[in-house]
Amino acid sequence: MTLFFAFGVMALLVAWFAGQPLWTALRRARIRRRPFPPAWREILRRRVPQVRHLPADLQLQLKKHIQVFVAEKPFIGCAGLDVTDEMRITIAAQACLLLLNRRRPGYYPQLRQVLVYPGAFAVDRVHADGSGVLQEQRLALSGESWSQGQVILSWQDTLDGAAEPADGQNVVIHEFAHQLDQENGAANGAPHLPTRRARERWVQVMTAEFDRLQSAVAAGMPTLLNPYGATNPAEFFAVASEVFFEQPQALAEQHPALYDELARCYRLNPLSWS
Repeated sequence: MTLFFAFGVMALLVAWFAGQPLWTALRRARIRRRPFPPAWREILRRRVPQVRHLPADLQLQLKKHIQVFVAEKPFIGCAGLDVTDEMRITIAAQACLLLLNRRRPGYYPQLRQVLVYPGAFAVDRVHADGSGVLQEQRLALSGESWSQGQVILSWQDTLDGAAEPADGQNVVIHEFAHQLDQENGAANGAPHLPTRRARERWVQVMTAEFDRLQSAVAAGMPTLLNPYGATNPAEFFAVASEVFFEQPQALAEQHPALYDELARCYRLNPLSWS
């Protein structure tokens, strides 16, 4: 009897875990069927002007993604900040731009929390100086993405990035590009790609473009991409993603191979947006 009970419990557990993806899909479908709240629509109009430039089908996709994202991801205010719907919707809208046209968007499966500070937040970092001596340095950051499941954002920098959708600087896009990069482990500038051929092409193009940026920065030359992207391949991917969504025309003209790779990765062509 005890053995029979144990087998029964095990069977129920197996059925439960096997059914989780289906249950999640059904729950998300139910959320996406809900009407998009008029108050949220007004937040998008005021705070995320880029949305109005999307084609109608992508606007609809984005709103459905926002509904799921807000339902699933906890937002936590830091340094005394009270998180409002305005903050949730503004952040979610920019984060979900990266999920458009994906058959299985995933909604950043590793992400457990979005932490929001009123402004730039301080972090301590240890780095080696020119002689190799380790020193602690305090930095003021506008955003950070952790592989442990947190994205940390400055609300003021989030607002600034959304308000200027054509300046190539967007902290939410930057940090959520890191989240895509971190889905398979530590960020290395290579998000999930569907085929070996796609991965090989990605490595070839991104390595050449990263080296090009590093050379330009070392020579003191002006660059379309933020020089911070020359730090490492992970930062290069995040910086390039900002420019892809906000300055697609300039990116396609100055870095056509890079634009094409990002267009394939994100399954989008921002050049076609009005």
